[in-house]
Amino acid sequence: MTRARDREDLTRVGPGTVMGEFMRQYWIPAALSSELAVDGDPMRLLLLGEKLIAFRDSAGRVGVMDQRCPHRCASLFLGRNEQHGLRCVYHGWKFDVTGQCVDMPSVPPEQDFKHKVKAKAYRAVERSGLVWVYMGTRAEAPPLPAIEVSLLPAAEMTQELVQRRCNWLQALEGEIDTAHFGFLHMGSVDIDELDPADPLRYTILNRTPDYHVADAPWGTTYAAFRPADAGQTYWRVANFLFPFWSQTPAGAFPTHVGARAWVPMDDEHTMFVHLHWKASSPSVPLVRRDGTSPLHVTRKHDYLPNDTGWYGRWRLRANEDNDWRIDRAAQRDGRSYTGIGNIHLQDQAITESMGGIIDHELEHLGPSDRMITRTRRRLLQAARAWRDGAVPPLVDDPMIYFTARSGFFLSEARLDWREAYARQVAAAARPVRLPLAAE
Repeated sequence: MTRARDREDLTRVGPGTVMGEFMRQYWIPAALSSELAVDGDPMRLLLLGEKLIAFRDSAGRVGVMDQRCPHRCASLFLGRNEQHGLRCVYHGWKFDVTGQCVDMPSVPPEQDFKHKVKAKAYRAVERSGLVWVYMGTRAEAPPLPAIEVSLLPAAEMTQELVQRRCNWLQALEGEIDTAHFGFLHMGSVDIDELDPADPLRYTILNRTPDYHVADAPWGTTYAAFRPADAGQTYWRVANFLFPFWSQTPAGAFPTHVGARAWVPMDDEHTMFVHLHWKASSPSVPLVRRDGTSPLHVTRKHDYLPNDTGWYGRWRLRANEDNDWRIDRAAQRDGRSYTGIGNIHLQDQAITESMGGIIDHELEHLGPSDRMITRTRRRLLQAARAWRDGAVPPLVDDPMIYFTARSGFFLSEARLDWREAYARQVAAAARPVRLPLAAE
C-alpha cells in the first residue's frame, strides 16, 4: 500500500510538484516533427500541466512557449505564424522561437521596449522525427538521452503516439506488470492450438512465473523465467528507465529494439510515445499451428480525427465513452478473454478504467507486483533526492540508456539471470554503432 503523501509525490506533475519538477530536468518527447509545418498553424501542446503553444517558423525552427502573450495574456494559439515568428493578433507583438519579443507595432518607436519582453519559452530540438522539449532550469540543457531506438532516423523505425485518459504512473505500471500478460492478453488461448516451436507458448503453459527484480543503472528491471524444453529456461526481460520510459519483452531479444515514453500531459492525461525497430522481417507474436495469431495484434490504431483542443491529439475511437468497444458475446463464448479488440486497447482500457489517478490506498499488492513496488520506491527516492539537491539519475550520463535492452529469449537452465542478460546484449543486433557522436 502506498501512503497518501507518496501518491501525491508520485502522480502530480504540475509546476512546483516533486515529480513534475524532477521530470522537467529531462528531455521530453513532445510531438512528431510532422505535426508542425513551416509557417503553419500554431498547435496547442499540454506538457506537465502547462498549456503551451508549439510552432515552426519560416526557417524551420521549432518554438515551444507559454500560450499566454506576455503583454495582456491573450492566447498565442490565435497568433499569426509569419516571417520567423509568432505574432499575437491582439496588439501585434511578435515573438521568435526563443520567446524574445522582436516587434511591437502598437508601441511608438521612441517608446519601444521589446528588448525587455520575453515570453516564457522552452528549448526544443528535433531528433529521429520527434520534437524534444527541455523544461528544466539549467543554463545549458543536458544532452539528449541515448535510448537506442531514439537514435535512429525516423524512416528506419515505427513511431506511434496515443493519448490515454489516466495518470502517467498507472499507464507506465501497466507496461512493467509481468503477471497480466497470461490473462489480459492470452487468457482465452489454448496451448494445444499453438505452434510447438513458438517460445511464447511458455507464457500459457505457466501463467505464474518466477522472476527477479532489481535496481538498475537506468532505473529498474525484471527478468521473468519459466522452465522450457530441452533443459532450457524461457526469459522475459523488461525495464523502467528514468523518468517515464519503459521497455517491454514484446519481441525477440536479439532482433527487436524499442522504448515507450509515458509523457504526462497533466495529472490525468498521458501521451504514449512508442518507438520500435526490428532487424528481422515483421512477424506476429504467438503463432497457431495454422500460422495465424490469437492475440489480435494490429499494426495501426483507429484514431478519432485530431482537433485543435488541448486534448485533441491522437485519441482512440474506442474509449470509455463506448466501453472500449467491448464485445461481450466474444467474451462469453471464449473467442476473447476480454472482448476488447487488441493488445494495446486491452492495456488502455484497464488503466483508464482505474480512473484519472488510482487511489493506491485501495490496492492489495502481491508477490507478482514486486516490479511495481520497486519502481515506485526508486522514483520516489530519486525525485525527493533531486528536491533536496541531488543530480537526477542519467541526466548527465545519457549513455547509460544505451545499455538497457528488453525482450524474450531461451538460455540453458540454471544460468544466472544477469549472465543470461549480458550474453543476449553481447549477441544482439545493434542498429546504432558506438561510440556516438556528441550531441
